[in-house]
Amino acid sequence: MNFNQVKILFVLSKAKMNMRGMCPLICRITYNGKRKEFSTGFLASENDWNAKLQIVTTKTTYAKNINTHLNKVYRDLLATYSELVLDKEIFTVYDIYNVYMGTSKGGILHTVEYFQDYLLKIKRLVGKDMEQSTWKKFENSLMHLKSFINWKYDQQDLLLRDINLFFIQEYEFYLKTVKDLANPTIHKVVQRFKKVMMHAENEGMIRKTPFALHKAVLVKKEVVFLNQEELQILEDYTISQPKLNLVRNLFVFCCYTGLPYYEMSTLSAKNIERGFDKELWLVVDRKKTSKSYRVPLLPKAVEIMRDYLGGEGLIFPKVTNQKFNSYLKEIADIVGIEKNLTHHIARKTFASTVLLYNDVPIEIVSELLGHSSIKVTQESYARLSNKKVSETMIRLSKILK
Repeated sequence: MNFNQVKILFVLSKAKMNMRGMCPLICRITYNGKRKEFSTGFLASENDWNAKLQIVTTKTTYAKNINTHLNKVYRDLLATYSELVLDKEIFTVYDIYNVYMGTSKGGILHTVEYFQDYLLKIKRLVGKDMEQSTWKKFENSLMHLKSFINWKYDQQDLLLRDINLFFIQEYEFYLKTVKDLANPTIHKVVQRFKKVMMHAENEGMIRKTPFALHKAVLVKKEVVFLNQEELQILEDYTISQPKLNLVRNLFVFCCYTGLPYYEMSTLSAKNIERGFDKELWLVVDRKKTSKSYRVPLLPKAVEIMRDYLGGEGLIFPKVTNQKFNSYLKEIADIVGIEKNLTHHIARKTFASTVLLYNDVPIEIVSELLGHSSIKVTQESYARLSNKKVSETMIRLSKILK
């Protein structure tokens, strides 16, 4: 049998040397370029350890016990490797370790099991590098995965190595037909699963993720925004109900600033600064991206804001996101706008109707929206409304006459 592919080495962990100069003895398994290390439970000093012979050189009973143990670990690991090779299964360095330790089901890692471990790991990032809502989306993706495996295979789990391109395609089909999810939602659910599989590949749990062969069909959603006429109607309409009037004003304010809901609801006087141009600017830190969001205040936004300024706390009264969107639907019915209004449409309106429609270069739009790259802006907003295209072509026709 060829053992050249697997390498078993015992090394001293000098970084963990104790006060007596003793270092933990670590077993290092290397297979297919991936490495797994674990403690042998023994200590040795640098002077007593012969790295070439892989033994403790002192003539003590303790040293003899260490050498006997290391020899057994070495032989057991080679035997484990032999078994996996004879089974003709695809396996990783982690599989060798897990079979040797007897900690994995049948020695090989499972998909749902690994996803659950991944969830526990990233949960520690919540409140630091990750929002609770993002973690919940991964949890939701795991729920869909478990449901699919049970539906398709009548099992609770599958081996990580059994996840292939066919599995992914069937999973997408299931989400579309059985779960009746929209294409953008399916894309996000599958992308989260892809992230977990990529993590498994990076950790050496699988040789190569099947997503390397998978081409996601990303269906672009049509950008919904208020056109000039609709925005003007919304601004001019007299709304007698105080709550609805407040929500209308806040929505219009966001149409002229592009503020997301959270940043709007937590806006305070400290977020208003006098810029280098002596004009008023909004300066906030985006909760979603943790990046600074800076945008000059247009006259309409200043006009609305001044109606609510005065206190030392938040500028605008609190309205929950759910209530906000519910009130927007009432407002749309009242003023006659036949679009499903949500707070997010205000940000789209700012980009499309307020900025791009008024010939603000897309590079500046990208900067004002705080996008990570201009490509993100182009994919979402490059298509102007038919009216703008028509006006441009009419101007061009007059020039060419």
